[in-house]
Amino acid sequence: MPATPSPLPPFDPDDPLGLDDLLTDEDRAVRATVRQWAADRVLPHVADWYERGELPGIHELARELGALGALGMSLTGYGCAGASHVQYGLACLELEAADSGIRSLVSVQGSLAMYAIWRFGSEEQKQQWLPRMASGEVIGCFGLTEPDHGSDPAGMRTYAKRDGSDWVLTGRKMWITNGSVAGVAVVWARTDDGVRGFVVPTDRPGFAAPEIKHKWSLRASVTSELVLDEVRLPADAVLPEARGLGAPLRCLGQARYGIVWGSMGAARACFEAALDYARTREQFGRPIGGFQLTQAKLADMALELHKGLLLAHHLGRRFDTRTLLPEQISFGKLNNVREAIDICRTARTILGANGISLEYPVMRHATNLESVLTYEGTAEMHQLVLGKALTGLDAFR
Repeated sequence: MPATPSPLPPFDPDDPLGLDDLLTDEDRAVRATVRQWAADRVLPHVADWYERGELPGIHELARELGALGALGMSLTGYGCAGASHVQYGLACLELEAADSGIRSLVSVQGSLAMYAIWRFGSEEQKQQWLPRMASGEVIGCFGLTEPDHGSDPAGMRTYAKRDGSDWVLTGRKMWITNGSVAGVAVVWARTDDGVRGFVVPTDRPGFAAPEIKHKWSLRASVTSELVLDEVRLPADAVLPEARGLGAPLRCLGQARYGIVWGSMGAARACFEAALDYARTREQFGRPIGGFQLTQAKLADMALELHKGLLLAHHLGRRFDTRTLLPEQISFGKLNNVREAIDICRTARTILGANGISLEYPVMRHATNLESVLTYEGTAEMHQLVLGKALTGLDAFR
Protein backbone atom coordinates (compact mmCIF):
# COMPACT_ATOMS: atom_id res chain seq x y z
CA MET A 1 0.00 0.00 0.00
CA PRO A 2 1.25 3.51 -0.77
CA ALA A 3 2.41 5.47 2.24
CA THR A 4 -0.08 7.94 3.62
CA PRO A 5 1.16 11.43 2.79
CA SER A 6 1.96 13.65 5.72
CA PRO A 7 -0.67 16.32 6.28
CA LEU A 8 0.25 19.75 4.94
CA PRO A 9 0.90 22.45 7.52
CA PRO A 10 -1.84 25.07 7.82
CA PHE A 11 -1.62 28.32 5.86
CA ASP A 12 0.56 30.79 7.75
CA PRO A 13 -0.56 34.45 7.34
CA ASP A 14 2.90 35.58 8.46
CA ASP A 15 4.66 33.43 5.84
CA PRO A 16 2.11 32.64 3.14
CA LEU A 17 4.69 31.42 0.60
CA GLY A 18 6.65 29.34 3.10
CA LEU A 19 9.78 31.43 2.55
CA ASP A 20 11.20 30.40 5.91
CA ASP A 21 11.87 27.02 4.31
CA LEU A 22 14.59 28.77 2.29
CA LEU A 23 16.48 29.73 5.45
CA THR A 24 19.00 27.78 7.48
CA ASP A 25 18.92 27.65 11.26
CA GLU A 26 21.80 30.13 11.29
CA ASP A 27 19.85 32.48 9.01
CA ARG A 28 16.89 32.39 11.39
CA ALA A 29 19.14 32.99 14.39
CA VAL A 30 20.64 36.08 12.76
CA ARG A 31 17.19 37.39 11.92
CA ALA A 32 15.89 36.77 15.45
CA THR A 33 18.89 38.46 17.05
CA VAL A 34 18.58 41.63 14.97
CA ARG A 35 14.79 41.70 15.36
CA GLN A 36 15.09 41.47 19.15
CA TRP A 37 17.72 44.23 19.24
CA ALA A 38 15.50 46.50 17.16
CA ALA A 39 12.49 45.72 19.36
CA ASP A 40 14.44 46.58 22.50
CA ARG A 41 16.55 49.53 21.38
CA VAL A 42 14.73 51.24 18.51
CA LEU A 43 10.98 50.65 18.45
CA PRO A 44 10.23 52.08 21.93
CA HIS A 45 11.92 55.37 21.00
CA VAL A 46 11.89 55.84 17.24
CA ALA A 47 8.62 57.76 16.97
CA ASP A 48 9.99 60.32 19.42
CA TRP A 49 13.31 60.48 17.57
CA TYR A 50 11.46 60.97 14.31
CA GLU A 51 9.24 63.69 15.71
CA ARG A 52 12.28 65.51 17.16
CA GLY A 53 14.29 65.03 13.98
CA GLU A 54 17.33 63.51 15.64
CA LEU A 55 19.07 60.23 16.42
CA PRO A 56 20.39 60.57 19.96
CA GLY A 57 23.01 58.17 21.24
CA ILE A 58 24.13 57.24 17.73
CA HIS A 59 27.63 56.29 18.88
CA GLU A 60 26.21 53.94 21.50
CA LEU A 61 23.86 52.42 18.95
CA ALA A 62 26.78 51.94 16.55
CA ARG A 63 28.80 50.12 19.19
CA GLU A 64 25.82 47.86 19.95
CA LEU A 65 25.38 47.12 16.26
CA GLY A 66 29.09 46.36 16.08
CA ALA A 67 28.74 43.91 18.97
CA LEU A 68 25.95 42.19 17.00
CA GLY A 69 28.28 41.84 14.02
CA ALA A 70 26.00 44.00 11.86
CA LEU A 71 28.66 46.48 10.65
CA GLY A 72 30.46 45.28 7.56
CA MET A 73 28.51 42.10 8.16
CA SER A 74 29.27 40.26 4.92
CA LEU A 75 32.93 41.34 4.79
CA THR A 76 35.66 38.97 5.92
CA GLY A 77 38.62 39.61 8.21
CA TYR A 78 39.51 42.74 10.17
CA GLY A 79 36.91 42.02 12.85
CA CYS A 80 34.03 41.65 10.37
CA ALA A 81 31.46 38.87 10.80
CA GLY A 82 31.93 37.20 7.42
CA ALA A 83 28.20 36.45 7.26
CA SER A 84 26.40 35.41 4.10
CA HIS A 85 24.73 38.02 1.94
CA VAL A 86 21.36 36.46 2.74
CA GLN A 87 22.05 36.94 6.44
CA TYR A 88 23.07 40.55 5.82
CA GLY A 89 19.85 41.03 3.87
CA LEU A 90 17.80 39.60 6.74
CA ALA A 91 19.53 42.04 9.10
CA CYS A 92 18.62 44.94 6.79
CA LEU A 93 15.03 43.66 6.68
CA GLU A 94 14.71 43.72 10.45
CA LEU A 95 16.51 47.05 10.90
CA GLU A 96 14.32 48.83 8.36
CA ALA A 97 11.20 47.25 9.83
CA ALA A 98 12.15 49.42 12.81
CA ASP A 99 13.19 52.49 10.81
CA SER A 100 14.93 53.28 7.51
CA GLY A 101 17.30 55.61 9.33
CA ILE A 102 18.75 52.76 11.38
CA ARG A 103 19.21 50.59 8.30
CA SER A 104 20.83 53.56 6.53
CA LEU A 105 23.33 53.91 9.38
CA VAL A 106 24.32 50.27 8.93
CA SER A 107 24.29 50.35 5.11
CA VAL A 108 26.50 53.42 4.83
CA GLN A 109 28.90 52.13 7.46
CA GLY A 110 29.29 48.64 6.03
CA SER A 111 28.28 48.61 2.37
CA LEU A 112 29.77 51.97 1.44
CA ALA A 113 32.53 53.26 3.75
CA MET A 114 33.86 49.92 5.01
CA TYR A 115 33.40 48.13 1.69
CA ALA A 116 35.31 50.86 -0.15
CA ILE A 117 38.29 50.46 2.18
CA TRP A 118 38.00 46.64 2.24
CA ARG A 119 37.79 46.33 -1.56
CA PHE A 120 40.01 49.17 -2.77
CA GLY A 121 42.22 50.11 0.18
CA SER A 122 45.80 49.30 1.08
CA GLU A 123 46.58 46.79 3.80
CA GLU A 124 47.62 49.67 6.04
CA GLN A 125 44.28 51.45 5.49
CA LYS A 126 42.37 48.25 6.22
CA GLN A 127 44.28 47.61 9.43
CA GLN A 128 43.92 51.23 10.55
CA TRP A 129 40.18 51.60 10.01
CA LEU A 130 38.22 48.40 9.49
CA PRO A 131 38.50 46.80 12.97
CA ARG A 132 37.38 50.03 14.66
CA MET A 133 34.57 50.51 12.15
CA ALA A 134 33.41 46.89 12.55
CA SER A 135 33.15 47.38 16.32
CA GLY A 136 31.30 50.69 15.95
CA GLU A 137 34.10 52.60 17.65
CA VAL A 138 34.48 54.72 14.50
CA ILE A 139 31.54 55.73 12.31
CA GLY A 140 32.18 56.25 8.60
CA CYS A 141 30.48 58.12 5.78
CA PHE A 142 30.69 58.04 1.98
CA GLY A 143 31.03 61.25 -0.02
CA LEU A 144 29.94 60.91 -3.64
CA THR A 145 26.76 62.95 -4.21
CA GLU A 146 27.23 66.69 -4.67
CA PRO A 147 24.79 69.64 -4.55
CA ASP A 148 24.63 69.76 -8.37
CA HIS A 149 25.52 66.17 -9.23
CA GLY A 150 23.42 63.29 -7.91
CA SER A 151 22.35 60.88 -10.65
CA ASP A 152 25.33 61.99 -12.76
CA PRO A 153 28.37 61.58 -10.49
CA ALA A 154 30.69 61.82 -13.50
CA GLY A 155 30.09 65.58 -13.36
CA MET A 156 31.46 65.91 -9.82
CA ARG A 157 33.37 69.11 -9.08
CA THR A 158 35.26 68.04 -5.96
CA TYR A 159 38.88 68.05 -7.02
CA ALA A 160 42.07 66.60 -5.59
CA LYS A 161 45.36 68.09 -6.73
CA ARG A 162 48.92 67.04 -5.99
CA ASP A 163 51.11 69.33 -3.92
CA GLY A 164 54.46 67.66 -3.62
CA SER A 165 53.74 64.21 -2.22
CA ASP A 166 50.47 65.38 -0.61
CA TRP A 167 46.93 65.58 -1.94
CA VAL A 168 44.77 68.70 -1.43
CA LEU A 169 40.97 68.21 -1.66
CA THR A 170 38.48 70.99 -2.34
CA GLY A 171 34.75 70.62 -2.89
CA ARG A 172 31.36 69.86 -1.37
CA LYS A 173 29.28 66.72 -0.93
CA MET A 174 25.56 66.67 -0.12
CA TRP A 175 23.01 64.36 1.51
CA ILE A 176 25.69 62.36 3.30
CA THR A 177 24.36 59.90 5.90
CA ASN A 178 26.46 59.81 9.11
CA GLY A 179 28.51 62.81 7.96
CA SER A 180 28.33 64.93 11.12
CA VAL A 181 29.19 62.03 13.44
CA ALA A 182 31.77 60.26 11.27
CA GLY A 183 35.36 59.80 12.30
CA VAL A 184 36.37 58.93 8.74
CA ALA A 185 34.97 59.82 5.33
CA VAL A 186 35.54 58.04 2.04
CA VAL A 187 35.50 60.94 -0.43
CA TRP A 188 35.50 60.66 -4.21
CA ALA A 189 37.14 63.41 -6.25
CA ARG A 190 38.35 64.21 -9.73
CA THR A 191 42.10 64.21 -10.27
CA ASP A 192 44.30 64.70 -13.31
CA ASP A 193 44.21 60.90 -13.63
CA GLY A 194 40.44 60.48 -13.31
CA VAL A 195 38.17 59.80 -10.33
CA ARG A 196 39.96 58.58 -7.21
CA GLY A 197 38.83 57.72 -3.68
CA PHE A 198 40.38 59.15 -0.53
CA VAL A 199 40.27 58.10 3.11
CA VAL A 200 39.75 61.36 5.00
CA PRO A 201 39.95 61.55 8.81
CA THR A 202 37.28 64.06 9.72
CA ASP A 203 39.51 65.93 12.17
CA ARG A 204 41.66 67.23 9.31
CA PRO A 205 41.90 71.05 9.02
CA GLY A 206 39.51 72.32 6.36
CA PHE A 207 36.98 69.49 6.80
CA ALA A 208 33.49 70.38 8.05
CA ALA A 209 30.22 68.43 8.12
CA PRO A 210 27.24 70.65 9.01
CA GLU A 211 24.09 68.64 9.65
CA ILE A 212 21.13 69.12 7.30
CA LYS A 213 17.97 70.11 9.15
CA HIS A 214 14.32 70.65 8.16
CA LYS A 215 13.94 67.22 6.50
CA TRP A 216 10.57 65.49 6.40
CA SER A 217 12.07 62.09 5.63
CA LEU A 218 14.75 60.01 7.40
CA ARG A 219 14.32 62.25 10.40
CA ALA A 220 15.80 59.64 12.78
CA SER A 221 19.05 59.73 10.83
CA VAL A 222 22.07 62.02 10.65
CA THR A 223 22.27 63.65 7.21
CA SER A 224 24.99 66.17 6.43
CA GLU A 225 26.86 68.26 3.92
CA LEU A 226 30.61 67.71 3.62
CA VAL A 227 32.73 70.80 3.03
CA LEU A 228 36.34 70.26 1.99
CA ASP A 229 38.31 73.50 2.00
CA GLU A 230 41.82 72.59 0.84
CA VAL A 231 41.99 69.52 3.04
CA ARG A 232 45.58 68.31 2.95
CA LEU A 233 46.17 64.56 2.99
CA PRO A 234 49.32 62.44 2.79
CA ALA A 235 50.07 60.43 -0.32
CA ASP A 236 48.87 57.21 1.32
CA ALA A 237 45.33 58.58 1.85
CA VAL A 238 44.31 57.57 -1.67
CA LEU A 239 42.61 54.19 -2.16
CA PRO A 240 45.21 52.49 -4.34
CA GLU A 241 42.87 50.06 -6.11
CA ALA A 242 40.12 52.59 -6.88
CA ARG A 243 40.54 54.15 -10.30
CA GLY A 244 37.65 55.58 -12.26
CA LEU A 245 33.96 55.94 -11.57
CA GLY A 246 33.44 52.19 -11.56
CA ALA A 247 34.87 51.96 -8.04
CA PRO A 248 32.25 54.10 -6.25
CA LEU A 249 29.51 52.59 -8.41
CA ARG A 250 30.57 49.13 -7.26
CA CYS A 251 30.18 50.33 -3.66
CA LEU A 252 26.69 51.60 -4.50
CA GLY A 253 25.76 48.15 -5.75
CA GLN A 254 26.51 46.75 -2.31
CA ALA A 255 24.23 49.32 -0.67
CA ARG A 256 21.46 48.84 -3.21
CA TYR A 257 21.36 45.15 -2.41
CA GLY A 258 20.68 45.96 1.26
CA ILE A 259 17.85 48.25 0.19
CA VAL A 260 16.20 45.39 -1.73
CA TRP A 261 15.73 43.68 1.65
CA GLY A 262 15.34 46.74 3.84
CA SER A 263 12.47 48.25 1.88
CA MET A 264 10.52 45.05 2.44
CA GLY A 265 11.07 45.49 6.18
CA ALA A 266 9.34 48.87 6.04
CA ALA A 267 6.57 47.33 3.94
CA ARG A 268 6.15 44.45 6.38
CA ALA A 269 5.82 46.79 9.34
CA CYS A 270 3.08 48.73 7.57
CA PHE A 271 1.28 45.61 6.40
CA GLU A 272 1.30 44.13 9.91
CA ALA A 273 -0.01 47.40 11.36
CA ALA A 274 -2.82 47.48 8.80
CA LEU A 275 -3.71 43.81 9.31
CA ASP A 276 -3.86 44.18 13.07
CA TYR A 277 -5.92 47.34 12.77
CA ALA A 278 -8.35 45.73 10.30
CA ARG A 279 -8.97 42.85 12.70
CA THR A 280 -9.86 45.13 15.62
CA ARG A 281 -11.23 48.41 14.23
CA GLU A 282 -15.02 48.27 14.03
CA GLN A 283 -17.29 50.25 11.74
CA PHE A 284 -20.90 49.51 10.83
CA GLY A 285 -21.01 47.00 13.66
CA ARG A 286 -18.11 44.72 12.72
CA PRO A 287 -14.31 44.72 12.13
CA ILE A 288 -13.34 46.50 8.92
CA GLY A 289 -11.25 43.45 8.00
CA GLY A 290 -14.53 41.70 7.28
CA PHE A 291 -15.37 44.03 4.39
CA GLN A 292 -14.51 43.02 0.84
CA LEU A 293 -12.64 46.21 -0.09
CA THR A 294 -10.39 45.96 2.96
CA GLN A 295 -9.67 42.29 2.30
CA ALA A 296 -8.82 43.10 -1.33
CA LYS A 297 -6.31 45.70 -0.13
CA LEU A 298 -4.76 43.30 2.36
CA ALA A 299 -4.51 40.53 -0.22
CA ASP A 300 -2.78 42.81 -2.73
CA MET A 301 -0.39 44.12 -0.05
CA ALA A 302 0.51 40.58 1.03
CA LEU A 303 1.03 39.59 -2.59
CA GLU A 304 3.54 42.35 -3.33
CA LEU A 305 5.27 42.06 0.06
CA HIS A 306 6.02 38.37 -0.27
CA LYS A 307 6.87 38.60 -3.97
CA GLY A 308 9.41 41.24 -2.96
CA LEU A 309 10.79 39.02 -0.22
CA LEU A 310 11.08 36.13 -2.66
CA LEU A 311 12.97 38.39 -5.06
CA ALA A 312 15.30 39.49 -2.24
CA HIS A 313 15.98 35.85 -1.29
CA HIS A 314 16.74 34.99 -4.91
CA LEU A 315 19.18 37.88 -5.32
CA GLY A 316 20.81 37.01 -2.01
CA ARG A 317 21.43 33.43 -3.07
CA ARG A 318 22.93 34.67 -6.34
CA PHE A 319 25.14 37.08 -4.39
CA ASP A 320 26.38 34.24 -2.20
CA THR A 321 27.26 32.16 -5.28
CA ARG A 322 28.93 35.20 -6.95
CA THR A 323 26.48 35.19 -9.84
CA LEU A 324 24.59 38.41 -9.03
CA LEU A 325 24.71 41.04 -11.78
CA PRO A 326 24.36 44.82 -11.29
CA GLU A 327 21.30 44.82 -13.54
CA GLN A 328 19.66 42.26 -11.26
CA ILE A 329 20.25 44.53 -8.27
CA SER A 330 18.47 47.26 -10.25
CA PHE A 331 15.52 44.89 -10.71
CA GLY A 332 15.35 44.44 -6.96
CA LYS A 333 15.83 48.06 -5.94
CA LEU A 334 13.34 49.39 -8.47
CA ASN A 335 10.63 46.83 -7.75
CA ASN A 336 10.89 46.51 -4.00
CA VAL A 337 11.11 50.18 -3.07
CA ARG A 338 8.30 51.10 -5.44
CA GLU A 339 6.06 48.34 -4.11
CA ALA A 340 6.98 49.15 -0.50
CA ILE A 341 5.79 52.73 -0.95
CA ASP A 342 2.52 51.49 -2.44
CA ILE A 343 2.04 49.07 0.48
CA CYS A 344 2.63 51.88 2.97
CA ARG A 345 0.16 54.17 1.23
CA THR A 346 -2.47 51.44 1.10
CA ALA A 347 -1.91 50.69 4.77
CA ARG A 348 -2.52 54.36 5.50
CA THR A 349 -5.95 54.13 3.87
CA ILE A 350 -6.90 51.14 6.03
CA LEU A 351 -5.93 53.03 9.18
CA GLY A 352 -7.90 56.06 8.06
CA ALA A 353 -7.12 59.20 10.03
CA ASN A 354 -5.03 57.16 12.48
CA GLY A 355 -2.69 56.43 9.59
CA ILE A 356 -1.07 59.85 9.93
CA SER A 357 -0.39 59.46 13.65
CA LEU A 358 3.06 58.54 14.93
CA GLU A 359 1.32 56.13 17.28
CA TYR A 360 1.44 53.87 14.22
CA PRO A 361 4.52 53.32 12.02
CA VAL A 362 2.83 53.80 8.67
CA MET A 363 3.38 57.49 7.87
CA ARG A 364 6.92 57.39 9.24
CA HIS A 365 7.81 54.50 6.95
CA ALA A 366 6.03 56.07 3.98
CA THR A 367 7.96 59.33 4.28
CA ASN A 368 11.25 57.51 4.86
CA LEU A 369 10.74 55.45 1.73
CA GLU A 370 10.51 58.61 -0.35
CA SER A 371 14.21 59.09 0.43
CA VAL A 372 15.01 55.42 -0.13
CA LEU A 373 13.35 55.70 -3.56
CA THR A 374 15.81 58.47 -4.45
CA TYR A 375 19.14 57.47 -2.95
CA GLU A 376 21.42 54.79 -4.39
CA GLY A 377 19.85 55.49 -7.79
CA THR A 378 16.43 56.96 -8.46
CA ALA A 379 13.65 54.84 -9.91
CA GLU A 380 14.21 56.53 -13.26
CA MET A 381 17.92 55.66 -13.28
CA HIS A 382 17.21 52.01 -12.54
CA GLN A 383 14.58 51.97 -15.28
CA LEU A 384 17.26 53.22 -17.67
CA VAL A 385 19.76 50.63 -16.43
CA LEU A 386 17.23 47.91 -17.21
CA GLY A 387 16.18 49.57 -20.46
CA LYS A 388 19.77 49.57 -21.67
CA ALA A 389 20.24 45.95 -20.60
CA LEU A 390 17.06 44.90 -22.41
CA THR A 391 17.55 46.85 -25.65
CA GLY A 392 21.31 47.26 -25.88
CA LEU A 393 20.74 50.98 -26.40
CA ASP A 394 22.06 53.66 -24.04
CA ALA A 395 19.39 56.27 -23.20
CA PHE A 396 21.38 57.99 -20.45
CA ARG A 397 22.82 60.65 -22.76
